[in-house]
Amino acid sequence: MISQFFVLSLRGDNIVFRDYRGDVPKGSAEIFFRKVKFWKEDEEEEAPPVFNVDGVNYFHVKVAGLLFVATTRVNSSPSLVLELLQRIARVIKDYLGVLNEDSLRKNFVLVYELLDEVIDFGYVQTTSTELLKSYVFNEPIVVDAARLPPLGPAGMFMQGTKRMPATAVTKSVVANEPGGRRREEIFVDIIEKISVTFSSSGYILTSEIDGTIQMKSYLSGNPEIRLALNEELNIGRGGRSIYDYSSSAGAGAVILDDCNFHESVHLDSFDVDRTLSLVPPDGEFPVMNYRMTQEFKPPFIITAVIEEAGAFKAEVILKVRADFSSNITANTVAIRMPLPKYTTRVSFEQEPGAVGQTTDFKEANKKLEWNLRKA
Repeated sequence: MISQFFVLSLRGDNIVFRDYRGDVPKGSAEIFFRKVKFWKEDEEEEAPPVFNVDGVNYFHVKVAGLLFVATTRVNSSPSLVLELLQRIARVIKDYLGVLNEDSLRKNFVLVYELLDEVIDFGYVQTTSTELLKSYVFNEPIVVDAARLPPLGPAGMFMQGTKRMPATAVTKSVVANEPGGRRREEIFVDIIEKISVTFSSSGYILTSEIDGTIQMKSYLSGNPEIRLALNEELNIGRGGRSIYDYSSSAGAGAVILDDCNFHESVHLDSFDVDRTLSLVPPDGEFPVMNYRMTQEFKPPFIITAVIEEAGAFKAEVILKVRADFSSNITANTVAIRMPLPKYTTRVSFEQEPGAVGQTTDFKEANKKLEWNLRKA
């Protein structure tokens, strides 16, 4: 149960505000933003996703440069409320096509209608885009996709020119094309977060992949989709699936530590040919989430050498090597390194001929940033 829901810009502007129960002060948005902006507790640089101020619990997530916030006075499950905020952001994006401050301001009537259907008196009713289509009737106002920010993680690696434009999935799932036509398209993204720990000499100590297969459907008629995975896929470290399926563990085997599937996925033929069958609901949704600690080749190798250059000075030599094929390009690579809290000044020196690279010292949080436009 939540008392309030609101969306703030990173400047603190209140874009959307809905009070469901009236038991939290109206100035909670300003209290929240001041607390987050000037957070100085527990020696942390940023406010945690959940904190309490004067008996009010604040939950927040940052999505597309916006702060989605919920408040409550009761002891609600943090994971439940944070998941709710993520799903509300996803539903709004499904309807608007583009999720940013401009699209929210232009479609505030539609957004409030969605919020009234998703939450009633603080209790969640549904977060399904498919079900909401029966109750929400306002049409979205299209925002120019040319003003969107650069591609996110799903567009970091590009191979050749065989890719969809950045605006391919920025259309509303409820809006038709000009002339009343509907696009019969479906988009599938594999998004992976890689966590690797290197030794000082560049050897891999630990490695992990958290991944998701993300799908966005514009199909009409609810057709059945079949998604084929690697035939050598195994679930569980023992080489046996959590569904008691068996498979060979040859050189091309992929071993997942654990995974979960969307409720629309049917696993009837998963043990036979490693295919998933589903009737995709409208909008964006994760078909499958997985985690893997099997040894793999990371896309980048990072080495750092630190040498003392005096009583109050240190030299850091930071090297990054791209370890993938030359016909693949990594866009907008950002390298961040924490520095000692007593650091006062930083100077940078790049290799001769370096193009499209920028460096910066963030004095507020004592970090250096090295940005590469292409790698």
